[in-house]
Amino acid sequence: MKKLLCSAAFAFLAIAAQAQSVTLNGQLGNQQALLVIDGQLHTVSVGGTVQGVRLLSLSGGQAEVAIGDTRRVLVLGAGPVRLAESAGSAGGSGGSIVMTANGDGHFITQGSINGKAVTFMVDTGATMVSIGQSEADRLGLNYKNGANGFANTANGRIPVRAVTLNVVRVGDVEVANVDAIVMPSQMGQILLGNSFLSRFQMKRDNDTMRLERR
Repeated sequence: MKKLLCSAAFAFLAIAAQAQSVTLNGQLGNQQALLVIDGQLHTVSVGGTVQGVRLLSLSGGQAEVAIGDTRRVLVLGAGPVRLAESAGSAGGSGGSIVMTANGDGHFITQGSINGKAVTFMVDTGATMVSIGQSEADRLGLNYKNGANGFANTANGRIPVRAVTLNVVRVGDVEVANVDAIVMPSQMGQILLGNSFLSRFQMKRDNDTMRLERR
């Protein structure tokens, strides 16, 4: 009987540790979010918790949610985020990233640069991580002292500044010293280019992309 109880407890802990899929599907004012949690739609008020997912804040099409000490920023229209309570001090030591394409076929995911929350869009055609100037200012990047350069875009050749990002985090994975460029144009998301992607082996299966650390 004791062995059976231990097995049952182990199974319960394993289920509890599994990541939940969470998507921001809409918002009702600035106090209630429509969250899809493991395929089920829920209306969650700021400060409320549903299926272990707590809604911390909501504004401008973005929602910050948490399970335990693990926090993520959800963006309206982006793909689902896998969210699980941290099992100790992982500290960004994960080795893989899994992303799901949105309705437009883009891989959009939340992450952080130097500890500040950002929204990334995977762009395998971009040589480096590319950041709009207003976003670079918000992140406090010292790009004005960076080397001058040029980038070829759909709108022609534009001047850019080079910068090195101390830490780029996506999911539970952190990469240090990532080359990036700051562009004068406004951008909806930060382009997650090959200066980050080249650190991983990329596998795509239909609408799912998996990045395995090399």
